[in-house]
Amino acid sequence: MGLLAWLFGSNEGSTSSGTRGATERLDEMIARAVAMNPRLQLARNYRERLGKAVSLSLIHIDDLIDHLPAPHESNMAAWAKDPLIRTFFATADDIPKVFSRSEELRAFFAQHSEAAQACATLGMTMFERHVLGVALEGDAVRRDVAQTTLCFTDHRIRVCGNSDAGLREEIARRLIDQLTLEGLARMAADRRELLEKGRELLEARVTLLERGGVGMRSVVGDNHDADAGELTQLESQIEENARNLAALRVPTEVIELQLDRVCDVFSNPADHIYVEARCLRLDLLNVVRGDETEASREIEFGVARIPGDPPRMRAFALVRFPRAELLPGGLHIDAATRAI
Repeated sequence: MGLLAWLFGSNEGSTSSGTRGATERLDEMIARAVAMNPRLQLARNYRERLGKAVSLSLIHIDDLIDHLPAPHESNMAAWAKDPLIRTFFATADDIPKVFSRSEELRAFFAQHSEAAQACATLGMTMFERHVLGVALEGDAVRRDVAQTTLCFTDHRIRVCGNSDAGLREEIARRLIDQLTLEGLARMAADRRELLEKGRELLEARVTLLERGGVGMRSVVGDNHDADAGELTQLESQIEENARNLAALRVPTEVIELQLDRVCDVFSNPADHIYVEARCLRLDLLNVVRGDETEASREIEFGVARIPGDPPRMRAFALVRFPRAELLPGGLHIDAATRAI
């Protein structure tokens, strides 16, 4: 099931491409793809071939993103009003704690001093607990009833924007990165036609880029937190890998094959971008209910597939967080809060 499956709402008047020209935007996306594997530039007519394929991806991505539901207000007051936000966070106090530990969100507010709020992606690990609980059936109370409770942990905020439209455009960029990464992985896996050394370098590049949180990992917050030293070392390793790839002498037919692999992925984006809808009825304790009661409410959120071996699933939603609830740094965000 593709991303469109959970997009029941609409965002009239909002487009992910904004006011930029189509050519300028396409050029940017091609540049992102080439930056991840500079050797693609050595293939014949690489811009024309890559441009046609990336255009197909952008049509698909824009259709998906333009239909994403509007961001949910994610603040302490919203916890009592919005069933979705109440489902994601155990208490209202958890909201500013979770958002305040995001280095990306803090950097966004530092760079946009005039911004009163930020739109962002909220990614979470979701799991189900099967327990025995108490249920009311008519006027009778039943005990030891099998129940399923939904739990959300590891809340991450990675991608931010100063507006709904700005956030959507940034998500589009990250999805282009994801498709490029899929193309690199496909090239590295083709052992019969790629030179062994080139395959090893490509496999190393895929690993380094994944560690850096490229693509869907950045959208749903699946990469681990890294300090400035680790990030600097990772960037250095990626640059060294790029130099080694550029210096590698390979037959022309191998370079052509590599571009074909990447173009094939971009030409079939629905095969590689996977987000489905989860629509459930929960009570105030996040117990899944099969019946409609006054104490239950229906919620809907997305679940994204993170490529890997094995692949993982992350819950995903667009949210809006106010600067006014950003907690001061340092000791105000203690170790316990960081471990939420």
